[in-house]
Amino acid sequence: MSESHFPPQHQTHQPGDEHSMQPEPEFIRDDYRGTDKLKGKVALITGGDSGIGRAVAVHYAREGADCAVVYLDEDRDAEDTKALVEAEGQRCLLLKGDVVDSTFCREAVERTRSELGGLNILVNNAAEQHDWDDVTQITDEQLQRTFATNIFSHFYFVREALPHMGAGDTIIATSSVNAFKGNATLIDYSSTKGAIQGLVRSLAQSLVDRDIRVNAVAPGPVWTPLIPASFDDEKVEGFGGQVPMKRAGQPSEMGPAYVYLASQESSYMTGQTIHLNGGVILNT
Repeated sequence: MSESHFPPQHQTHQPGDEHSMQPEPEFIRDDYRGTDKLKGKVALITGGDSGIGRAVAVHYAREGADCAVVYLDEDRDAEDTKALVEAEGQRCLLLKGDVVDSTFCREAVERTRSELGGLNILVNNAAEQHDWDDVTQITDEQLQRTFATNIFSHFYFVREALPHMGAGDTIIATSSVNAFKGNATLIDYSSTKGAIQGLVRSLAQSLVDRDIRVNAVAPGPVWTPLIPASFDDEKVEGFGGQVPMKRAGQPSEMGPAYVYLASQESSYMTGQTIHLNGGVILNT
């Protein structure tokens, strides 16, 4: 793929609208062939309406899983994702609500179980970020909201899902390259991603005797709606150009890693992180 260069398209509402992006992200490659790696499974994916979450849902569906898609308020994107999942021959349950609300998280798990018949794969992916170059500009409200969305929601969904999960089931978190290298203008966001790493490693140890595996994917710059919803036109234009590959990744390049972590192909992996970041070398 060519070096990153995106046209101006600032959005004012997080987590952003995929259908408004130019170009729209690629969520799955035409040549991706499913082989029933997740046949008969049920997955719940937060932030599943767009970006990496949509890619995960469509990849899972192509591998034979039914999907519950949790989203905030992007109805058009959510309906598009549902249509894509159903086009793969799988069921898709849309769950609209705010992951900062523990009651909603409980209800989402309950509806997934009752309407799709179980829960085998939990993907904690929903997130928000705010671009500030001065830590003193971060208000209490923003700090609390970012942590509530990005890490508290992981606890809420894990807490509600675990009583219904069994041997061979999996939990996957979306982390970030910023958890490992930091980011001067995404300080609270990067902090939440560091917390996710601690949760993944601790939870993996806690659940190993139950044969429930817990892992993470740490993307680098990926072209998702969160980008034009977070940054000004100058940052959007050159987004991804800072990594060795000199381009942003596509959600389609993230999806297969989530398939791997959800399937028995990764049966000897827990407490680990897959780094998909365009060539950034990290000491982890």
